[in-house]
Amino acid sequence: MLPLPNLDTCLDAADQALRTLFADPTSQRTNPAQKTPSELSEQDSETSAALMRVNHAGEVAAQALYRGQQLFARDPAVRERLNQSAAEEQDHLAWCSQRLRELDGSPSRLNPIWYLGGFSMGALAGLLGDRASLGFVAETERQVVEHLHDHTTRLPKDDARSRAILEQMAVDEAEHGRAALLGGGVPPPMPVRRVMAVAGEIIRKVAYQL
Repeated sequence: MLPLPNLDTCLDAADQALRTLFADPTSQRTNPAQKTPSELSEQDSETSAALMRVNHAGEVAAQALYRGQQLFARDPAVRERLNQSAAEEQDHLAWCSQRLRELDGSPSRLNPIWYLGGFSMGALAGLLGDRASLGFVAETERQVVEHLHDHTTRLPKDDARSRAILEQMAVDEAEHGRAALLGGGVPPPMPVRRVMAVAGEIIRKVAYQL
């Protein structure tokens, strides 16, 4: 039987959306770049800011994705696993936000669209069942890890602070993917993976500019 979220769950989802889009994010863990020095030229700062804006937009979408999946999760254990991963993604969002401010950068102006898209995809995955939902997490995180590794090579060589953040994010994302597979996740079919990759590329290209 299709799990229908109750009013409290829907209100909580709405509250989380508003917090993600409009509140200053906070992290439970120490920023991995806290003790890392970084002196950048104006041009390198602009490059790093654009790259970190992309990663910030990705974390906005990740928050939405997990919240959408939680809305329709059947098994309480799966819902809790999604909640734990979302909490770590909240750390990532806070770290990226802090780094953007340090670089005098700004978040993507299209964050509400990224959130809506991520939430819709997460809700759809949740409706397909817990195993499909966890498989969607595993594939998403696999693609995100590839993206993060690419960005660590594209950062200016002196931007050790941004690199430290992305490296820790990659470790966390890989762990989320492994946990999803161990929890019984079934990876989506190849056509769906390709659509996911295209959607991710659209976010990266647009958020780099906007």
